[in-house]
Amino acid sequence: MSSISNSFNISASGLTSQRLRMDVISSNIANADTTRASVVNGQAVPYKRKMVVMSTNETSNFADVLQSKMTGSSQATGEGVKVSEITEDTSPLKPVYDPTHPDADENGYVYYPNVDTTKEMIDMISATRSYEANVTAFNAAKSIFSKALQIGK
Repeated sequence: MSSISNSFNISASGLTSQRLRMDVISSNIANADTTRASVVNGQAVPYKRKMVVMSTNETSNFADVLQSKMTGSSQATGEGVKVSEITEDTSPLKPVYDPTHPDADENGYVYYPNVDTTKEMIDMISATRSYEANVTAFNAAKSIFSKALQIGK
């Protein structure tokens, strides 16, 4: 019973993490042309691309999990994933010469965010596929649990 509920928890953590990843990607796409996300010392600071960093929720390392599975022990089990942090991309901003733009510097350059919409769309497809895989895994576990309950009738 606990392994089935554990599989629900693992899928749920994946769903939650991928949903947050899709939200961050959506924010990146929405701000792809934002030249004034904030103002520091009178200068416009453009939006900077955000990235989601995920890590395992496990308290055990891989070797411990592998050994426990090989020996049939149930001490170390996977516990899903979590978002450990949301970081800013440190790649350079995109300078565009436009001296008429209100955010242009003294040389006439406007700095646009370091967001590549093509890359963001690829990341969105990846996050969507991962989300769908977690839904499929959740539904499979639910089906197994339902069949197990029917056996007892």
